Amino acid sequence: MTSIRLLVAAATLVAASGGALAGASSVPTNYQPDPALQRASRGELEARVRKACAVTQAKLQNVSEPAVAGPCGCYASRTLRSLDETEIQAYRGTGVFNESARAKALAAVDACRLQRPI
Repeated sequence: MTSIRLLVAAATLVAASGGALAGASSVPTNYQPDPALQRASRGELEARVRKACAVTQAKLQNVSEPAVAGPCGCYASRTLRSLDETEIQAYRGTGVFNESARAKALAAVDACRLQRPI
């Protein structure tokens, strides 16, 4: 899990505006998921994940968010397509990916040629 801690930190920051990435192991205890997640469509969830990815990858790669828009679109799309209904519901309830969803998200990070955090 240590390879995804930076993604978790960025996802936590972006979660207030609606995002999640591959990890959840270091979510602060006072973190409250956005209530809008409960009503969000899959497309809206994908947009949140895409934004969290762009924020994280821009920091990791020291580039602008638009510079990683394509790979982050790939990541968000692949990740959301791979999640089953149980994983989607877990994300809606917590604002972060559960264990099985994290594995799928990491596979999408690799497939979309994004940088894994150290």
